[in-house]
Amino acid sequence: MKEWITGRNPVYEVLRANRRQPFRLLIANGVEETPRLREILHLAEQRKLRPERVPRPQLDSLSGARSEGSASESHQGVAIQVSDYPYSDLYAIRARAKERQEALFVLVLDALQNPQNLGTLLRTAEAVGVHGVLIPLARAAGVTPSVVHASAGASEHMLIAPLNLAQALAELKKADAWIVGLDGGPASQPIEHVRLDGPLALVVGSEGQGMRTLVARSCDVLVRLPMRGQIESLNAAVAGSVALYLALAARNKS
Repeated sequence: MKEWITGRNPVYEVLRANRRQPFRLLIANGVEETPRLREILHLAEQRKLRPERVPRPQLDSLSGARSEGSASESHQGVAIQVSDYPYSDLYAIRARAKERQEALFVLVLDALQNPQNLGTLLRTAEAVGVHGVLIPLARAAGVTPSVVHASAGASEHMLIAPLNLAQALAELKKADAWIVGLDGGPASQPIEHVRLDGPLALVVGSEGQGMRTLVARSCDVLVRLPMRGQIESLNAAVAGSVALYLALAARNKS
């Protein structure tokens, strides 16, 4: 199958990652030729992909081109048609950690439903050096064009594996990974009291229900973020991003 990715950063990262087969590159007539657009055109030339100049309304109508704001603000005058997202597996994720000679660092997303939240967490995960992301086989958001757009293209560089999460966590434990679940409940420990260096799998639950029971039971420890304000919790994307940066800080000290 084929899908359309829109926006200058997402299109640029799709081409730079070189993990998908490109078919068409559309550029809106009269679009400003910024440095990023020139980089896109350069990468397209390397891939022997000839850009097509089209009326802007043609981009407005593409599936996945709309997000917050107008469609034109979303696609920024650029769209690329590519093959489906190339999912990975746990073996490749562990191999990436070994190749980098780093302690395993995995993000586990248990049934996240919101594409914006998924995209935000993938962007953060890529920024902090996560080796791979695990998502459930069903009943969760996958990597759609909207997720690619929300991640600003970071999803194109991330290894993402749809798996049975309870079984995958058991495999990670065999690889000596510490399984830490993010949970705001009273039984959770303050995150600052828990070691986050070394081989780590950080588990983030869904927006409304949190982690499913079997996944929560698979964790070695549940942690909560410190909250000093009036609100009781952060959404999944913000909480997960904060925890990922706390883990990065701990890894940098070790």
